[in-house]
Amino acid sequence: MSVLEARGQNGTVTFDGTFVTITRTGMARLTIGKGDKRIPVATITAVQWKPPGSLVNGFIQFTIPGGNEQRSRAGSQTFNAAQDENSVLFTGKQRPAFEQLRHAVEQAIAQRYAAPQQYAPAPAQSSVADELTKLGQLVQQGLLSREEFEAQKARLLGR
Repeated sequence: MSVLEARGQNGTVTFDGTFVTITRTGMARLTIGKGDKRIPVATITAVQWKPPGSLVNGFIQFTIPGGNEQRSRAGSQTFNAAQDENSVLFTGKQRPAFEQLRHAVEQAIAQRYAAPQQYAPAPAQSSVADELTKLGQLVQQGLLSREEFEAQKARLLGR
């Protein structure tokens, strides 16, 4: 997968198939923080999306376990997103790049949950005959008495 990049108003989001990286630019470096924030896609539980309107910016927000999210009141969603370290604001012109990035991240999340779980194969069940053979060998080796053999045989045969 090629790296996707979307440049927004208060940061740039890149996605390489494994990590979402948010890099802050301009004044956002002072209010939200300097440096990059790398979020493993495996830890993203949701992608919140608000498209831009004619007078307000839109935003993309990545929900992670332990995140400090709060439900915004009507009319203040974009303002609150501007303060959130897991959100990036964008304009109408920037929307296509953010839609492409959103689609790729949501697809990666869906694939993670749709992938069949890999489990270790269950140990092979031995038959009663196999168990009796093993018990007989233990008797021959002197590790099991004849009485113990008969008790285990009765248990295996359900007597």
